[in-house]
Amino acid sequence: MRILVQKFGGTSLATAESRAQAMGHILDARQQGYSLVVVVSAMGRKGDPYATDTLIELLEARESADLRDLDLLLSCGEIISAVTLSSMLRAQGIDTIVLTGGQAGIVTSRQFSSARILNIDPTRILEELKQGRVVIVTGFQGITDQGEITTLGRGGSDTTATALGVELDAEIVHIFTDVEGIMTADPHIVADASRLKTVSYTEICNLAYQGAQVIHPRAVEIAMQKNIPIRVRSTMSKDEGTLVTSSSYAQFMEKRTNDRLVTGITQTTNITQLRINIDGTKAALKVFQTIADHHISVDFISVTPQGVAFTVSNLDVEKAIAHLQQQGFEPAVRRNCAKVAAVGAGIAGVPGVMAQIVEALEAHSIDILQSADSHTTIWCLVEEKDMITAVRALHSKFCV
Repeated sequence: MRILVQKFGGTSLATAESRAQAMGHILDARQQGYSLVVVVSAMGRKGDPYATDTLIELLEARESADLRDLDLLLSCGEIISAVTLSSMLRAQGIDTIVLTGGQAGIVTSRQFSSARILNIDPTRILEELKQGRVVIVTGFQGITDQGEITTLGRGGSDTTATALGVELDAEIVHIFTDVEGIMTADPHIVADASRLKTVSYTEICNLAYQGAQVIHPRAVEIAMQKNIPIRVRSTMSKDEGTLVTSSSYAQFMEKRTNDRLVTGITQTTNITQLRINIDGTKAALKVFQTIADHHISVDFISVTPQGVAFTVSNLDVEKAIAHLQQQGFEPAVRRNCAKVAAVGAGIAGVPGVMAQIVEALEAHSIDILQSADSHTTIWCLVEEKDMITAVRALHSKFCV
């Protein structure tokens, strides 16, 4: 049995036109001989009647809402999508069955609103596939070992799709969205951004973690465990989109056309840099222990014997400053920052990449406030007012 998992995001199901396009992809896959598992998100985005954010807004006192109750509410969005799509397929003579996450065998941890998948029993899905049915599974949700409905957090439907793909040993997972694949940069910022034909699991994880929002990185990490390929595609097009696969295969495919150094440029906004003068490692430990004790996430960390620097989300900055001041620290605060990143497996071991980045930003008089690098990524912290220019400059340097 050749199994294909298709996942349709909220924008892919928001209108009658987009739902018809989604149905077309399902019919095409059946004609190609696939046994189909279709994972759906809630319809639309904030403001649309059944979108996740709209459901949240039904609660007048949502800050005090019980997380268990909230998960019950949010699980309704995917159920509405699934039943709506099922009825359209049945009208075309396609036999379907809708399964909630729990009915599909997805068992999660007990963390309401941010549960993690612990186990999947695919028995029910396989039985339905053997009957020739299209199995429509509600994404973003599962059930605990005590029978409680949970949700998987943002990007949860992507995670559902790839986890099912791994458990069912699917041939491939298709992620349908409102863009034609993974781009070399945000096309809203870079007009000449181009679609990538192939990227590695590692590259897309780094792109996603650094701001690209096409697919959730956790979903990619799950697919990578069993080397299940992913295609990121547009619902409104027949184009094959971008193939996400193993590093060796991605490099092989790319070298047939070009020797790519940088895969893409991403950006992250709404961050603040904190710098603190310290005296030795013990003081640095006290700084980061204070931050950790109050559950504040830090990024872009730099530690020297004389001081530490790091960034926090704008949402956490006032809390971070207050707790650090209580411990006797006076952080220097630089607000309105952004992080730009050059991501690419080709960076590893190649000298001079940072020099090219500095050259590109210097040509536009953009100050680098902080920098860091890893095996496949180089990050630069800049002022938010310079972010768009920085992204365009780096894209022009590496991706055109």
